[in-house]
Amino acid sequence: MNTQNITLTLPKAVLRKVKIIAVRRRTSVSRLLTQLLEDLASRETGYRRARARHLARLSTGADLGTGGHIHWNREGLHER
Repeated sequence: MNTQNITLTLPKAVLRKVKIIAVRRRTSVSRLLTQLLEDLASRETGYRRARARHLARLSTGADLGTGGHIHWNREGLHER
């Protein structure tokens, strides 16, 4: 895997808690943050794809089986 170092500034209290979480999960802080950031990137990509699919579906409309021709009117549907 091709990696790059970054500098991250965290409050000491947060870093202390993250180190404890990493130890409990038997991993490093670096790996823990990598997993969290990978999950975030994946969710964002999935959201964008789903949004694009739904917008495309909205632009084409739903097939109601009429072939684009409505053979009834409001009054006929609501006759008593």
